[in-house]
Amino acid sequence: MATIDEQIQAIEEEIFNTQKNKATEHHIGKLKAKIAKLKAQQELQRIKGSGGGKGYYVKKSGDATVALVGYPSVGKSSLLNRLTGSDSEVGAYNFTTLEVIPGVMDYKGAKIQILDMPGIIKGASRGKGRGREVITAARAADIILLMGDVYSYRLDVLERELYDAGIRLDKVPPDITLSPSDKGGIIIRNTLPLTRMTEVEIAEILRAYGIVNGIITIREDIDTDTLVDFLAGNRIYVPQVAVINKIDLEYDNVRDDIRNTIGRDFIPISVEEGVGVEELKELIYDTLGFIRVYLKPQRGKADMEEPLVILEGSNIRTVCDHLHRDFVRLFRYAKVWGKSAKFPGQSVGLDHILADEDVLTIVTRGK
Repeated sequence: MATIDEQIQAIEEEIFNTQKNKATEHHIGKLKAKIAKLKAQQELQRIKGSGGGKGYYVKKSGDATVALVGYPSVGKSSLLNRLTGSDSEVGAYNFTTLEVIPGVMDYKGAKIQILDMPGIIKGASRGKGRGREVITAARAADIILLMGDVYSYRLDVLERELYDAGIRLDKVPPDITLSPSDKGGIIIRNTLPLTRMTEVEIAEILRAYGIVNGIITIREDIDTDTLVDFLAGNRIYVPQVAVINKIDLEYDNVRDDIRNTIGRDFIPISVEEGVGVEELKELIYDTLGFIRVYLKPQRGKADMEEPLVILEGSNIRTVCDHLHRDFVRLFRYAKVWGKSAKFPGQSVGLDHILADEDVLTIVTRGK
């Protein structure tokens, strides 16, 4: 019996060989739906298959988490030491790091957790070389730092492994909503013209996922993979930074070769020489998108010297969690001055989203 990969490949070949016109639209939609269903089965098998293996659990700490994902022996442990001052084991041979090792980088008032993880290789998303455990840990990161060196710079292989494990780099969740119902069939509403999928194809894929009634609203021009990502419901969307180490050992035209291979800019560094490390710190900080919040006692002046640094998009609850474990439980209200306030001193609740340089007072019970 053919494997799922073989079945998918056979259907993809059939789609490729099928002439595209109005008469074949329905048939192609069904084929794409079959692929979607097979991929869902494949993913379920992977989840079940990882049940007996060893997993990596790292308690998140600090204001954000960065995962170092790269090939064995490209210098991840050495970079961790440079960024954080941690004492991760370093050796000039493959698979020195056998566990996920955390460290914390202090930068511009932010505490950023850096995870040094075992190197991954081709086939990691299917469990090869402890890849499944590493990728599971990477799913919790706020940034993934893809790391190679001047000898091993096929970052596209790393990206493919992360993609196959449900991690979408430099993408945002699709702008789709689905409202299931008990009757009425499938109703498709789109606010933009759909050029990459037909309504027939969309309906067939929905049925492949067991959805036969409901309203799906699509606010962007989606393709099959985007729709499947939405229906799967377990994709991780995270920014990435590309880093190439050992630039002190560069040879003829290697930078151009790297850029042409990975198809984008990268940060050239030499962990050994300390080249580019400060620039990398700045890029990590900027990519994470921190904001500064100045705390003001209820009957005092705001501390404008040492702001609380939190991720953009954070709310009052996030600040309370930073300050004290009891602040959410004891919370009454907060007052905000700044860009996020409708007027100075606006009273807000825990769900209020803060903006950069807001001034904040938190009032708890008993005060």
